[in-house]
Amino acid sequence: MGREMRDRRIAGSAFIAGYAEYLRDAGVQEVWGPESFAWAEYDSKGVSAGAQLITPESYPGLSEVHTLDALRDFIGDCKRCKLCNGRTNIVFGVGNPEAKLVFVGEGPGRDEDIKGEPFVGRAGQLLTDIIEKGMKLKRSDVYIANVVKCRPPENRNPEEDEIAACEPFLKKQLDIIKPELICALGKFAAQTLLKTKDPISSLRGNWREYEGIKLIPTFHPAYLLRNPGDKKLVWADVQKLMAEYNKTI
Repeated sequence: MGREMRDRRIAGSAFIAGYAEYLRDAGVQEVWGPESFAWAEYDSKGVSAGAQLITPESYPGLSEVHTLDALRDFIGDCKRCKLCNGRTNIVFGVGNPEAKLVFVGEGPGRDEDIKGEPFVGRAGQLLTDIIEKGMKLKRSDVYIANVVKCRPPENRNPEEDEIAACEPFLKKQLDIIKPELICALGKFAAQTLLKTKDPISSLRGNWREYEGIKLIPTFHPAYLLRNPGDKKLVWADVQKLMAEYNKTI
């Protein structure tokens, strides 16, 4: 390794060490992130002195949770990321616990935060219309959840650390429900589940897989409220989804 690269790594490690110290002083007990990050002690040169790796799989006891009710109890009054500071309610999920189809959105908005249920505002009504008028299903036939369970301030995009902290709960929801199909609504749902940075414009309408489950991304209903001209694209995606859903019944 060249000296310049080595110096950069040391400087980066020192920054992480300083930030970790700041978080500890603020009372933070754990840090969630990709496997390249760890909660650790560093020496004066910024070199790890026995890091303890923290990954989403590190939630003690989560692997022993086998029902949605038990998962909600496990989450409790969650304070695992900074979104807890501004929320009114945790928005866990709603619908058929044995659903063949799960819709995954981004995160709660104001209406969802107040009611504690996903997709109940204007975007939620549009999703309900897609399910009930377009697919001829009942909303209660499917399951609806979000990547993050607490409302980001001012409906901003969820940040990477917030997604990392909450993603294990979404993964566990899908593991418990064991759907045959997933519809990822918007950029953050699609990119989180598919582990990609590809834009939703290129992902939408194309079948992919999430842990062996067929997944189709499409635009988020909130996007359609701002861009009604793209409803025809979502309708094309929904027709593909309906064709696969009909094979499951």
